[in-house]
Amino acid sequence: MQDFLVRTAQNPWGQSVLIGVSWDLMWTALAVGALFAIGHAIWKWKLFPSQWYESKTSGAPPVGPEEKVKKYSATARGFHWIMAASMIVLLVTAFFPVLGVKFPWVTIHWIAGLVLIAAILFHIVHSTVFLDFWSMWVDRVDFRNLKLLGKRIFGVGSELLSKEGKYALPNKLFHHGTALFGLLAIGTGIVMTFRVDTPMWTRNPYLFSDQTWGWIYVLHGVAAVMFITMVMAHIYFAIRPEKLWMTRSMLLGWIRGKDFVAHHDPDRWRVGEPEPRRPRPTGAPSPAGAEAAD
Repeated sequence: MQDFLVRTAQNPWGQSVLIGVSWDLMWTALAVGALFAIGHAIWKWKLFPSQWYESKTSGAPPVGPEEKVKKYSATARGFHWIMAASMIVLLVTAFFPVLGVKFPWVTIHWIAGLVLIAAILFHIVHSTVFLDFWSMWVDRVDFRNLKLLGKRIFGVGSELLSKEGKYALPNKLFHHGTALFGLLAIGTGIVMTFRVDTPMWTRNPYLFSDQTWGWIYVLHGVAAVMFITMVMAHIYFAIRPEKLWMTRSMLLGWIRGKDFVAHHDPDRWRVGEPEPRRPRPTGAPSPAGAEAAD
């Protein structure tokens, strides 16, 4: 049995129990991702004005136009691409079998899940101990920008938005969404490994009742379909022409000085200073226009 949101089935006692999310949600997530990209592209093309953000920087620019401003260390970039690869593998192994593509997906799926868990655990330690943990959190300037953006979209305001800190508000919101649904997928995924054969522990499908297992599968499926839309949106923004300078920074680790001046507030992202949790070695010079390396 199936409806738009969940799938159900009869257990041996004739009871109707949950067995997961409806596969209709997979197609819905794909449609939402595609419609979002198309809608945003039309909006940017026809409606978005050329200047909504502050264009002037007080005082002399902190970096030259062609100077390299370090944004991501090799460690941070490595984590990003490992997480991206494991996420793609997880989505492929989760949904391709639904489309009729047959392969030994279960083993590949849980191994990719372990890789993702290891990457996230590493990221938690790395961002907490070695980086500025709070730079990715939404602050009061972000909330002000969000309020002004809403007014500008609906044509009831004209005040310019403040430039971004090290990370733009959309990046922060995507990060928090990824963290939320990632933890939901990981938590339920770990429990679900008790229903398959792995080297980690003995298979025990009777650990929970049928209905509890059903809810675990539903929550896991909700996180999975959310990632379909989120990954589509992430890729869409990564290939937009005006965002390529950001995508390049995740490949090379740095942005050009002119992009820093155009998009970032030097009071919110102080280039040339070490990360707050990484003291500079005694006597080491402060590199002009570059972050302290990891």
